Amino acid sequence: MKPLKYYNANTVESAVSMLEEHKDGVKVVAGGTDLLGTLKDNLHPLYPETVVSLKKIDNLSYIEEDNESLKVGAMTKLSDIQDDPKIKGKYALLAEAAHTVASPQIRNMATIGGNICQEPRCWYYRYPENKFYCLRKGGKICNALTGNNTYHSIFGAAKVCATPCQSACPNGTNISGYLSKVREGDLDGAAQLLLSVNPLAAITGRVCPHYCEDDCNRGEFDQGVSVRDIERFMGDYILNNAGRFFSAPDKESGKNIAVIGSGPAGLTAAFYLRQFGHKVTVFDRNKEAGGMLTYAIPAYRLPKDVVGRVVDVLKNIGVEFKLGSEVDAKATVEDYKNKFDSVFVASGAWGKNFINIPGEELTLSGLEFLYKISNKQQEKPGKKVVVIGGGNVAVDVAISSLRLGAEEVSMVCLESREEMPAWEHELAQALEEGVKLLPSWGPEMILEKDGKVTGILLKKCLSVFNSAGRFAPVYGEEKLALEADCVILAIGQRAEVELYGQNLELKGSYIAADEETQATSMAGVYAWGDAVTGPATVVSAIAGGRKASSSINSYLGGAEIEKAAETYGEMVEFDGSCLENSAKVKMLQRPVEGRAIYTEDALGLEIEAIKEEANRCFNCGCVAVSPSDVAPALIALDAIIKTTKKTIAAEKFFLACLGKSTVLDQDELVTEIQIPIPVAGSVQVYKKFRLRKSIDFPVASVAANLSVQNGKIADARIVLGAVMPVPKRVNEVEDFLKGKAPSLEVAEVAAALAVKGASPLLENEYKVNIVKALVKRSILAAVR
Repeated sequence: MKPLKYYNANTVESAVSMLEEHKDGVKVVAGGTDLLGTLKDNLHPLYPETVVSLKKIDNLSYIEEDNESLKVGAMTKLSDIQDDPKIKGKYALLAEAAHTVASPQIRNMATIGGNICQEPRCWYYRYPENKFYCLRKGGKICNALTGNNTYHSIFGAAKVCATPCQSACPNGTNISGYLSKVREGDLDGAAQLLLSVNPLAAITGRVCPHYCEDDCNRGEFDQGVSVRDIERFMGDYILNNAGRFFSAPDKESGKNIAVIGSGPAGLTAAFYLRQFGHKVTVFDRNKEAGGMLTYAIPAYRLPKDVVGRVVDVLKNIGVEFKLGSEVDAKATVEDYKNKFDSVFVASGAWGKNFINIPGEELTLSGLEFLYKISNKQQEKPGKKVVVIGGGNVAVDVAISSLRLGAEEVSMVCLESREEMPAWEHELAQALEEGVKLLPSWGPEMILEKDGKVTGILLKKCLSVFNSAGRFAPVYGEEKLALEADCVILAIGQRAEVELYGQNLELKGSYIAADEETQATSMAGVYAWGDAVTGPATVVSAIAGGRKASSSINSYLGGAEIEKAAETYGEMVEFDGSCLENSAKVKMLQRPVEGRAIYTEDALGLEIEAIKEEANRCFNCGCVAVSPSDVAPALIALDAIIKTTKKTIAAEKFFLACLGKSTVLDQDELVTEIQIPIPVAGSVQVYKKFRLRKSIDFPVASVAANLSVQNGKIADARIVLGAVMPVPKRVNEVEDFLKGKAPSLEVAEVAAALAVKGASPLLENEYKVNIVKALVKRSILAAVR
């Protein structure tokens, strides 16, 4: 063991004080928690600096009974509980549960408080030296989900933290949550979850870089889930049923907000601001709304009618758009602020970057090239086209040039093939369509004759960034001349700072804005999108627009926005078939020879394929089980657990969460367990299946508390142990049993109901039959 400070607390108060003083670097040892074993084996990524022992606190060890309940001190040993005459008589369920805990030696040390506060029992969780950094400790994956899961949950998993896909999404989309709704066939529920963070799902479903898929845990197993394809389906579903999902606010706030720019950040902010009841006017100097969505992303990736339908939805709920000639081109941010209660600047980055080489004036701008295509003003750029740039815009320019009729298109960039910033799937498409890649080359000069481009001279680029990661290209002596009659620069854009006025603080050529609130240096003015961040992803712009809407609403005196409560600790379900190897769905694509400049390449998927793909989601959570024998017994006995802070029903005490197995705060201690006096005639049974009696680990257990009157079951509390991360009360079984005489037939039906909804893992389906057998025996114990 590593060195640590060890304190023996003499009172509950002194123990709590030590916990408060040492905060996160402290652990409690109480007998039965197995803390010292976890420290000896170094099971956790963070080793505590301090251990506080409760073993010297005398007034926490007692067994008392009054007219209402049995009271057991938290430090009472399990051996005392199993032998106590009062407990063996009226509370036989608790006595039997305590007696089944491991060996006599362990029961002589273990306490009832320690037993209910144990850490999960899982081969991966408890492997020495924290070899498997599992989800329950803050890692990325529950190793047991797809590994050895012989003794694990048969009723789904506990969501202990944000899933990797949600964490990877810049917008924090609850991906596993809405995929669960899709699996259930609740498309409206899935749509509402999406709309809570993203009103542009039909757009992101087509152009999002899907970082979520890259981080999908299923990718470690076979192939990640095709989240973007599912999101595209859901986005189209939302637009096709817009009347159900979009409506004007019930109450108007009387506040007016100007949104400058109608790109993804502007449209998102407009939607949420309108939901808050504000009047919203969107200004854009282009004749159509959508910003880069309309004018920079090719129609074969994002059809313009999809953007138009989103804009129409916003118009229908009361968002006003002023476009093109309706917009004062000379108006500054200050001018808008003088007319509106608040302003959101999302004007994008439309300015051209320069590389300062001879002949540059003869080149075309990549953004202008795409802009003209969107307006159907661009003809074939030339026979031989060279595109300078290695990003996604360069890819779009190159593919578009081919589709407009160019015979040969080359992409030239400073970066090596591995360093190219374009997304891999877009580069793959470019190669598929015939684009030639020339990585690690930089332009030296444009070759021309009589004012017309004849080619380009390139120089070899040896490295792009220096040791500090700054852009500092180093060139070699090697040169390369390419023939070309058109050179297009696609090397990024800049914001046009001259539009912002004099009183808005800038950061280089972009607006300075707070990353969390999107507030600028001017009170009441907020900004995000490419005008702040430089060219970025659509989903990042959406995230900023949503945050800005909340900040603006608060600035205008609106109520604080209630964030959706994270349901960590709650059980999540999945279909056991998802644990079988399968390939991700493939979006239907037009064949290369059938692709065109204004026709969408991807053809979409039908609902059957979407549901099948959603079913592949692991719904990532922890499948380790609660190891406590006493826990299900206390729930079946309707016990109350008293702590230094509150009183908790035993059924609400257990929690599978990040670093926790109970609802206790870090500085909170269990002090007493109270059990109401059972009604006369109650039958209490604890059944446990384990491999060896010397091992304190139930493969499955059942705690049953049946009230039998006049030969029939008047009331029942039945709790399953070791079948999910927390004890499982089977309410449906309890309801079925009420009013029925215990019999073999009744017991068999109850046993089947007890495992209803089970989703066994790859190796633990056998536990289903064990649970059924234990439930059946527990009910038959009530036969007189």
